[in-house]
Amino acid sequence: MATPAVGQPAPDFTLPGLTLNGPEALRSDFTLSQEKGHPVVLAFYPGDNTPVCTKQLCSYTAGIEVFRGLGAPVWGISPQGLDSHEEFARSHSLGFPLLADTERTVVKQYGIALPGLGLRRSVFVVDGDGVLRWKEVGLIGITYSNVDTIAAALAKL
Repeated sequence: MATPAVGQPAPDFTLPGLTLNGPEALRSDFTLSQEKGHPVVLAFYPGDNTPVCTKQLCSYTAGIEVFRGLGAPVWGISPQGLDSHEEFARSHSLGFPLLADTERTVVKQYGIALPGLGLRRSVFVVDGDGVLRWKEVGLIGITYSNVDTIAAALAKL
C-alpha cells in the first residue's frame, strides 16, 4: 500500500499507548479521529532503545515546547509493546505518548511497512480536520525529520 497523499484524509486508527506522568505510566487508547480541532504529529520509528530512534525521540522531547506552542501533540508509534515502550520512555524521560502497533496495522495503513524489517522511519502531520498536510518517509532509517522541519510544516497550517 502506498503512503497516503498530502491533501487526503489521514487513515484513522486506535492504538494502545502510554504517557509518563511523573512516576506513573498512564496507559490508554489513542484514536486519531478524536484529535479533531488541532494538528497531530505522528512519528513512526522502528524500535525502542535503538541508537537513531533514541536520538530522534529525545530530540522531539527536547523540542516538546515548540510542538505545544503550535498546538500539536506528538505521538511516537512503533511495533513494540507497551512494556517495551514504558522502559524506553522511562530510560530517556520521553515527554509524549508512545503507541504500540504490534500487529503493524497502522504501519500498513500508512504505507511504510518493510517486509522482514518492520517499518520506514516516517513523520506525518495531520491537521485539525484529519487531513494529511505534510509527510517525510525515510528510504533508509538512519535520518529523521528534525523539530525545526516539523515545526515549519505545522506553522503553515
